[in-house]
Amino acid sequence: MLLFKTNTDGSICKVKEKPFKLEREIQRLFEQNLPTIMNLELVRSEFTIKDRRIDTLAFDPQSKSFVIIEYKRDRNTSVFDQGITYLNLMLQHKADFIVEYNECKKKQLKRTDIDWSQTRVAFVSPNFTENQIMATDFRDFSIELWEVKQYENGVIAITPIQKSKTAESIKQFAGENIALKTVAEEIKTYTEEDLLQGKSEDIIVLYEQYKTAILNLSDDIEVSAKKLYIAFKKEGKNIVDIEIRRNGLKIYLNAKKGTLDDPKKLARDVSEVGHWGNGDYVITLSDDSNLEYIMSLIKLLLKSAS
Repeated sequence: MLLFKTNTDGSICKVKEKPFKLEREIQRLFEQNLPTIMNLELVRSEFTIKDRRIDTLAFDPQSKSFVIIEYKRDRNTSVFDQGITYLNLMLQHKADFIVEYNECKKKQLKRTDIDWSQTRVAFVSPNFTENQIMATDFRDFSIELWEVKQYENGVIAITPIQKSKTAESIKQFAGENIALKTVAEEIKTYTEEDLLQGKSEDIIVLYEQYKTAILNLSDDIEVSAKKLYIAFKKEGKNIVDIEIRRNGLKIYLNAKKGTLDDPKKLARDVSEVGHWGNGDYVITLSDDSNLEYIMSLIKLLLKSAS
């Protein structure tokens, strides 16, 4: 990616990259800004368990799962092998991670509060090799790659590397590798197809209508399937979540209580009741009669997120 800045005379000049000198610089940047960058809570920096040192232990409040973050400046290490090692470490020592969370966050998280199937590892580096990217390119493999670059004038560029559309399942490659089989069986990366499975054709068509309408609102909306809903994100922040039900859809609007301008009063306040999606408002629907109006509400959310 090339970055330029505009001069006062209308000409442009290239913004030069300012490489990180140490891994610690990248770690500090992410740990100080985890909620903004990855929507995660910092649990602990430099967490050691069973002679293994984890750079950053984080928690995802949306999926109720732990995330291990590792920082790399060396392009020659295997992110695949290290990722499998860390995933197995977490699955084998669940209680240790819960204790660490409770001690650091002063909370009382229980084992049943965690969705271990959503556990993942994220590697952060200024550059990844083609081999590293290919080694983790499986649609149901919970290892993420994030590229980060630093430029002049304090400019930071962060790019999550997306799985390819033709990515295969990791399960068919597990073979007799016990560590890989354990991860493949216990940890699940969900797809839209998983959440649409078993739904009627009418419901699938209805979801596709709303999905298309949301994506048409902006060019940079990302679709990310979770265990119980499908998230629509802009710059890493959930804007709308759709829960696909047997008889319709639930659309969760990521707005705080009292901030949604909803003249028709279609959205219900769920700030004080349990719900799957993010935000304090939900619209339950079974047809597209209010599609245009709902898009107008989502437009306001997009504008506030910019």
